[in-house]
Amino acid sequence: MTRWHGESGKKLTGGKIISRRGKRKFEMGSLPLHTKVGERKIKIVRTKGGGRKTKAASVEFANVVAGKEMKKVKILDIVETPADPHLGRRGVITKGSILKTELGLVKVTSRPSQHGIVNAILIEEKK
Repeated sequence: MTRWHGESGKKLTGGKIISRRGKRKFEMGSLPLHTKVGERKIKIVRTKGGGRKTKAASVEFANVVAGKEMKKVKILDIVETPADPHLGRRGVITKGSILKTELGLVKVTSRPSQHGIVNAILIEEKK
């Protein structure tokens, strides 16, 4: 029996579960990269199979869909982050975050720390 997250490490009889093998490199995770508002900085990470993943450390602009057109607009501020209020206070952009832009309020639809860019949809136009 291999032991994974959430298991107690004991058998039903009370004996200890001993792992058949150690951890492998492909099972390794990574620390989260918290995307903030600022001058664009990206980090390129090698993935399994030799592919590349572009992670955004900080972004300045968002690609916003307004009606049937897409516009590149400057991010002014982070209004809230529903995923975690603490991330919102720290100024971290995640999927679902509400941002204040030059066009108005937008909701983030991409994962900046996974995709390297911020895609969003307009939810409230500036008056």
